[in-house]
Amino acid sequence: MDFGFDLLAILFAVAAVAGFVDAIAGGGGLITIPALLWAGVPPAQALATNKLQGSFGSFSASLNFIRKGHVDPRDMILAIALTFAGSALGTVLVQMLDPGILMSILPALLILIALYFLFSPRVGDIDAHQIIGKTTFAFTAGFAIGFYDGFFGPGTGSFFSIAFVALLGFNMTKATAHTKVLNFTSNFASLVMFIAGGEVIWLVGLVMAAGALIGAQVGSHMVMKVGARLVRPLLVVTSIAISIKLIIDQYGSTISQSWDQMRHWIG
Repeated sequence: MDFGFDLLAILFAVAAVAGFVDAIAGGGGLITIPALLWAGVPPAQALATNKLQGSFGSFSASLNFIRKGHVDPRDMILAIALTFAGSALGTVLVQMLDPGILMSILPALLILIALYFLFSPRVGDIDAHQIIGKTTFAFTAGFAIGFYDGFFGPGTGSFFSIAFVALLGFNMTKATAHTKVLNFTSNFASLVMFIAGGEVIWLVGLVMAAGALIGAQVGSHMVMKVGARLVRPLLVVTSIAISIKLIIDQYGSTISQSWDQMRHWIG
């Protein structure tokens, strides 16, 4: 497969934008995967290559949050380990099972997340009440969301963010910082499995990784400066955007046919 300079430059720019958005609210794959498919990359290789660039972006954002003291990975060792295990298992299973059932229920879940962040009074810059302990969180949310990211992926950042806010009572900046650490973990675990399967296109992935690094640095700085005023609306918009895209991908042809029939009846 031949990739010229112009195409690589476009993918670099796309990854930079995606890295910025992903560092703030997640959902960068909503931008990069369609771009890879547009560039002619087969679906399986697009998913694998996206994990490569996504790993660099989430690592960059995580490192920035760690350096600024918003997250201590030593307090997350169990959650990191279980997220890694869940993602690796999900990546293995997705190569054997049909993830179609997730396509049916995911838009509704993401819309519910958007509504939670939009209307919940708990989502802000101040920590709220903690419902479960960090060990329970690691075995439940860490493993389950990690598995989901390895198996399917869209909206992982939103799922982690709502888990940190709703279950551990984190404020938005703290939740976003911890989300990026676990998002990097799940991306990296999935990437390892895809590398083992020989699916990664390294040239494209590394070019996009450079863009993702830059975008993630800018995005994570924005989170630390602005906090919930930025993260909360972007999480809402991102969750709804992913939902709309998934609905169009799954039901677009049916909706189009129904619309044509309606126009025919009216005419």
